[in-house]
Amino acid sequence: MKSNKQKRSEINARKAKRREKEALLAAQAARKARQEFVRLARLRDELPVDPTRLNPAGNSYSIPAFVERGTYAAIEFACKACGKVETWTAKQQKWWYETAKGDVFTTATRCRPCRRKERARRNEARRVHLEGVARKSREPKG
Repeated sequence: MKSNKQKRSEINARKAKRREKEALLAAQAARKARQEFVRLARLRDELPVDPTRLNPAGNSYSIPAFVERGTYAAIEFACKACGKVETWTAKQQKWWYETAKGDVFTTATRCRPCRRKERARRNEARRVHLEGVARKSREPKG
C-alpha cells in the first residue's frame, strides 16, 4: 500500500510530464506558425522583422508600424531634394534597421543620387570648416 506522500509525488510527476509535453507541442505549433508567416510574407515581397536586432527605440512609448506588422514592406516616397518618386524596398529597410542600426522611426527621404550629393556637400563643408579652424589656430594671437 502506498502512502499519501507517494501518491502525491506520482501525481505531481504525471502533471509535470503532461505540462512538459504541452509546452513542447506549443513550441512546435509556434515554430510552424512563424514559418507559415514568413512564407506568406515572402509571397508578398515582404521580409520578416527580427526585433532582437533593432536599435532600441529612444524615448518613445509607441511601436513602429513594421514591428507591429512583423514584416518590412516596400514604401514609396518622394525625394525631398528633387521630388522624384522612389521605392524604399523591404530589403533596404531590413538593412537600415537591423544591420546599420538606424533609428526605427526614420524613413527614406532622398533618392540615391541626392543622398550622394548631400553627403559630398556635407563632407566639403566639414573640410572647409576644419581648414578654417586649423588656419585660425596657426595665426598669432594679438
